[in-house]
Amino acid sequence: MTSSHEHQVRITRGRVSLEGILGLPAGPRGVVAFAHGSGSGRFSPRNNFVARHLQQNGLATLLLDLLTPDEADDRRKVFDIDLLADRLLLAKTWLEEEPRTRNLGIGYFGASTGAGAALQAAARDPLKIHAVVSRGGRPDLAESYLASVTAPTLLIVGGDDEPVIEMNRSAYDLLTCEKKLIIVPGATHLFEEPGTLEQVADHAGKWFQRYAQPDGKTAR
Repeated sequence: MTSSHEHQVRITRGRVSLEGILGLPAGPRGVVAFAHGSGSGRFSPRNNFVARHLQQNGLATLLLDLLTPDEADDRRKVFDIDLLADRLLLAKTWLEEEPRTRNLGIGYFGASTGAGAALQAAARDPLKIHAVVSRGGRPDLAESYLASVTAPTLLIVGGDDEPVIEMNRSAYDLLTCEKKLIIVPGATHLFEEPGTLEQVADHAGKWFQRYAQPDGKTAR
């Protein structure tokens, strides 16, 4: 098991300043930026759980507030997928320039509406994006971008999250990249049922580990 250190970071461009937590295990083989769902942020307990699992498997993580505190109170911005994707691309630029992460392949982990932002961002700027994972996501919110996603994409949905299952199946059909859809039995939208979030973390960890190699080769 790998030990990690977490660092408070601030990503600034113009008047926008975003707070984040950079988790760094020793010798990371890649870094995963998290795009949270509506009304959530860097302290999301579910995403922190997944992030720590990824760190234990040798992946750095960036948990980031994609909105400023004032913006987070504006419901229009909470569901502005274009804006959220812009912010995720800002985080990508920061990771490419930050000395501790600049040589690492990048992955996106999107939850709920954040999955739409992650997929749009992956399509708009695919360089160094090695993998995308969606948890209970709304990939349909990036529908017009899905055919342009080139990074291997894993969609994870709860077996009892019926409307979102259909959204993910439709999105899966539109994706032309390497892809996989996993339905976790007995799980609802937030994966609050015992053992279900552990399954999400395990599936995500294996996906990122497989595709996180900096030279673009897959690990077996």
